[in-house]
Amino acid sequence: MTTNSFSGQVVLITGASRGIGAATAELFAEQGARVVVNYREDRAGAEQVASSITASGGEALAMQADVGNEKDVQRLMDAVGAQWGPLRVLVHNASAINRDHFLSATPEQFDLMFGANVRGPYLMSQLAAQQMIAAGMGGSIIHISTILARQTIEKRTLYAATKGALEALTRAMALDLAPHHIRVNAVAPGLIYTKALRDGIAALGEEKFIKFIPLDRFGEPREIASVVAFLASDAASYITGALIAVDGGLGVLEAGPR
Repeated sequence: MTTNSFSGQVVLITGASRGIGAATAELFAEQGARVVVNYREDRAGAEQVASSITASGGEALAMQADVGNEKDVQRLMDAVGAQWGPLRVLVHNASAINRDHFLSATPEQFDLMFGANVRGPYLMSQLAAQQMIAAGMGGSIIHISTILARQTIEKRTLYAATKGALEALTRAMALDLAPHHIRVNAVAPGLIYTKALRDGIAALGEEKFIKFIPLDRFGEPREIASVVAFLASDAASYITGALIAVDGGLGVLEAGPR
């Protein structure tokens, strides 16, 4: 990709106030995109990401919305359209996580997780696709999944179930939207060195996790962002309905440490 791969294109990234979302917003901006940095609660983080982009000569807006809330989603999409015009790329990175055991997870938690991780992407993607179709320019939708959709661990029942549903949604959307020249793909990160990961494994020690990764290190948010940008670019013009694992080989390793 050249440095102007997304020049003038409107790119919306949900959950972009930190981690993978922030890295993705920064990379698209470097490629010339006009980036919408969505956040639910972390206004300071989102505004910092947007300010960093604009300070470097890019274009970015921090916009609040709970992507699991239908009214919020509609408001966000209307605001983006009024400000910059129709989306060309939607990256759905926002996600909720649940660490309850299967036997203790409640129906309320089930509804919350599916609302955030499946219903949210569904609503966002539907509105984004409608914008793209009305503009007659095609586009790209990319969902951020996880390797836990296929290689889950204890106390991730609801999280794994929602991400499995998201991957199925990706494939089905790809078929329905192909006639409109809208490509739909998903990226499944492995162990990526974000604050959430560091906080989650601090008590156990990083080395206990690295030993399971064939490439002997955690991934970086930028490495996920680069795959997302590739899938959204013309370089991936014949790719739709695909799931790409970015996990250092963790997904192909047999059970147990090396």
